[in-house]
Amino acid sequence: MTVRLEHANLSVHDIDAIIRFLQSAFPEFRIRHDMREPDGSRWVHVGTEGTYVALNQAKGQQRTTLRGWPLNHLAYEVTDVEAERARLCNAGYQQNMLVPNAHPYRKRLYFYDPEGNEWEFVQYLSDDAAKRNDYTLPDK
Repeated sequence: MTVRLEHANLSVHDIDAIIRFLQSAFPEFRIRHDMREPDGSRWVHVGTEGTYVALNQAKGQQRTTLRGWPLNHLAYEVTDVEAERARLCNAGYQQNMLVPNAHPYRKRLYFYDPEGNEWEFVQYLSDDAAKRNDYTLPDK
């Protein structure tokens, strides 16, 4: 069985700003659906045919950041974290530089979207699952 992130659902205040962040991170992401509910709130599905992020319009002062809630970040596997870093830095997004990243079989980056949500991007350097998932070799 293949396991992958099919979709995540987030409430955000500025849907268009989050769409720009996601399309900077994943240039292949397209708007799959964009609509308004009868109450005027908007929701958008942005992604590919196989994976997407559902963005719901936050109501009023509803807290939207992931930190401090049960979901701390979302992680996507990418083929090249350095290309990911370049795209996001060039688009003006802030990287979380506090996360160690010296594992021999994986590289990872963390960036913040415009609402302060943290997103992880991981590149695996081995096809061997034991090496990819080795927690005895700590990041330094």
